[in-house]
Amino acid sequence: MKPFAYDLNEADIKRERRKARELRATQWWQRRLAKEVCHYCGRATLPNDLTMDHVVPIARGGKSTKGNVAAACKECNNAKKQLLPMEWEQYLSQIYNAKPRAEK
Repeated sequence: MKPFAYDLNEADIKRERRKARELRATQWWQRRLAKEVCHYCGRATLPNDLTMDHVVPIARGGKSTKGNVAAACKECNNAKKQLLPMEWEQYLSQIYNAKPRAEK
């Protein structure tokens, strides 16, 4: 089975990255950062430590729009890499199911 991806050319990727830089300069994005919460893990994170993550990555066909970006801590953003939302959920379930449970 072939992975879900689009054949994007370099111009498309550069355009989406430019749009992401423009979006980071908006008041909308500043308000997202001011909430001080990572979209993925829910931990309180200082605004300077939050990054813009594309929920559907640009390399996988995602766009730089308000509906496709989330404020994420660097740890979650680095762990997610190029994963789609369904792949990220599967990754998280594997991690949490693999951890040994505390004995009672």
